[in-house]
Amino acid sequence: MGAFLFSKNHKMEGYILNSSSQPSDDKKFLNRTLEAALHIGLIALLLFWCFRIIQPFIHIMLWGIIITVALHPVYNSLRSALGGRKRLAAALITLVTLLLLIVPILLLAGSLINPIRELSMMLRKGILDIPPPPESIKSWLIIGEPLYKFWSLASDNLGTALGKMAPQLKAVGSWLLSSAASVGFGILQFIIAIIISGILLVYAEGGQKAVRSIANRLASERGDEFADLAGATVRSVAQGILGVALIQSLLAGIGFLVVGVPAAGLWAMILFLIAVVQLPSLIVIAPAIVYVFYTASTTVAILFTIWGVLIGLSDNLLRPILLGRGVDVPMLVIFIGATGGLIYRGIIGLFVGAIIFALGYKLILAWMNRDAEPKEEPAKT
Repeated sequence: MGAFLFSKNHKMEGYILNSSSQPSDDKKFLNRTLEAALHIGLIALLLFWCFRIIQPFIHIMLWGIIITVALHPVYNSLRSALGGRKRLAAALITLVTLLLLIVPILLLAGSLINPIRELSMMLRKGILDIPPPPESIKSWLIIGEPLYKFWSLASDNLGTALGKMAPQLKAVGSWLLSSAASVGFGILQFIIAIIISGILLVYAEGGQKAVRSIANRLASERGDEFADLAGATVRSVAQGILGVALIQSLLAGIGFLVVGVPAAGLWAMILFLIAVVQLPSLIVIAPAIVYVFYTASTTVAILFTIWGVLIGLSDNLLRPILLGRGVDVPMLVIFIGATGGLIYRGIIGLFVGAIIFALGYKLILAWMNRDAEPKEEPAKT
């Protein structure tokens, strides 16, 4: 009986001690939780402010990284030819890339400024002669009659016709000014991105190690594979979409200049944008062919037509060769990712969309083939 009472009293004392220590443990747990929440909050706040500070430069940095990845094979070849001098190779590539950007811009500006200057001079002197409209315009549906009246008024008195369109001209002028400002800012950003890419090329080896380290953290043993896939996808899109568009616009611009198409640089730039969006380049070339048939000899017009048709069909030959080159992913996957990214996020989306879609494709394949991999049988003893 005494042993029973002693055991019972001992259990009661243990329960009382545990009950008294429980609030202390709860308090320590609460303190640790609050401390962890405070640390997480401070880190989140720091990351948020870092993001806000770097946000204006994200597009420039992305373009710099994309240009660096696209030009890295050329940089390696040039560095080897120069005896391993990294800084000289990066400086030469940066200079050539800037020239390839600036020279077409100057040609475009010249082709736009000269016609505008001549038009403004003719308007100022009152020597701009507008021929009367043909009678057949009246038969056009809906717009025929108003267009004929306005054209006749402009032919008789251009000043009065322009005065009637003053509100519309003001709106168009404001739109042109804002568009020109945005284009100018975009060109400035691109120039800065090229300079940044030249700096990144010098430290490309360290950057590759950092990317591979991050990829290995995220994807363990397949990190190197995904890092290589991302780099190859950027180069593929740069060659297969932007490269093809650049080739087509340069060849078309040369043809426009030779046959005397007005504002040849502007039409070449429009063709480049259309080719990037994956629309047929003949949308721009066909009106130029019609213009040449009206203004030049038949021989020149036929030769230019052959030249334009070859340019328009060249993407069917070049894109399959360049797009998807060096990437262990079907060309259709790269094309869909690049086109969808372009629609969603603009030109930057070309690269981001292609990379994400290619990585997603590889991840889905790895998941689907996981169960198909043969399992190792235990060794028989």
